[in-house]
Amino acid sequence: MPPSAAADSACSPPDGGWGWAVVFGAFISIGFSYAFPKSLTIYFKEIQEYFCISYSDIAWLSSVMLASMYAGGPVSSVFVNRYGSRPVVMAGGLMVSVAMVMASFGTTIMHLYLCVGVLGGLGLAFNLQPSLTIIGSYFHARRPLANGLAMTGSPVVLFTLAPLNQFLFDSLGWRGSFLVLGAIVLNCCVAGALMRPQQGIDEYSAAFLLSIFALVDMFVRPATGLVGNARRVRPRIQYLFSFSVAYNGACHLLCPLASGYAGLALYAVFFGLAFGMLSALLFEVLMDLVGAPRFSTAVGLVTVIECGPVLLGPPLSGALVDIFGEYKYMYYACGVFMLVPGIFFFVMHYYNYKKLDEERRQSAAVVMRTSEEAA
Repeated sequence: MPPSAAADSACSPPDGGWGWAVVFGAFISIGFSYAFPKSLTIYFKEIQEYFCISYSDIAWLSSVMLASMYAGGPVSSVFVNRYGSRPVVMAGGLMVSVAMVMASFGTTIMHLYLCVGVLGGLGLAFNLQPSLTIIGSYFHARRPLANGLAMTGSPVVLFTLAPLNQFLFDSLGWRGSFLVLGAIVLNCCVAGALMRPQQGIDEYSAAFLLSIFALVDMFVRPATGLVGNARRVRPRIQYLFSFSVAYNGACHLLCPLASGYAGLALYAVFFGLAFGMLSALLFEVLMDLVGAPRFSTAVGLVTVIECGPVLLGPPLSGALVDIFGEYKYMYYACGVFMLVPGIFFFVMHYYNYKKLDEERRQSAAVVMRTSEEAA
């Protein structure tokens, strides 16, 4: 049998060595997973004018892509547990590449929904979850540092793709840019090649990749026709996580008050800081909650829960802009939605640790009473 995520985690994590190469691969893979959908928004204005659609219609493109990425979490979990992280990430990079190339020949917005949204989103799901899972099999004591370094891939890749996409857009238009992006995203296959299992060799990697080829072929044919341990979590990390959620919401609420480029730049700095803390801590907290053996399945469940809000969020934001003709109401709504869960985390953490202290005192009293009776 090929090594599964659980089997990898059964080994003692080396906390270094080849693990740093794995972190670099995860850096690239996670970076594309989070940054790629955001970077495509540069082309939305031209696509909107090309197909003569509304703000909410074009917002569905990133919405479907992100929803497919999160909804594909359980499928990715099954493949990771069966085949390991390496072939799944390589297959994901291939799927996103094929999706972008197909989308460059699209003739309606529905074609982009299917290619970029569904197929590309599933490819990103195959990039995200295996990268998060394999880090836990290589690191234990240094896992927060390794996760943090891997999650920095998102801002670095976004920082790189933003000017690159602008250059491609000015030079080639959105169709030519999609072709180039289809080639660039193949770097995820190289990143996946670095993610070798801790022990043994994945004998079924080739078979898995062939099955992905078949899946892509099944999707391409009709598309071508259209186109032509929960309470023992470290309290400091959880409180910092809840703070980052609330802080993120506060940034959105204050954004409409920013005036001029300097105000927007200041907002971008604070929002980036909040989003960075949230992204870095989310999966570290989850790993502490469920442990390494069940982490792959837990990530799949979390991403499914995220799927609904991610699917509905962008169209609702676009609808607010269409209705009111201003962006400030969209920022107000985003701020409220982020601030409420942050406050909820703060309150629940207080009661959680208060209850833990009471249980410790009761346990200590029972031990003392037992020792007195024995004496």
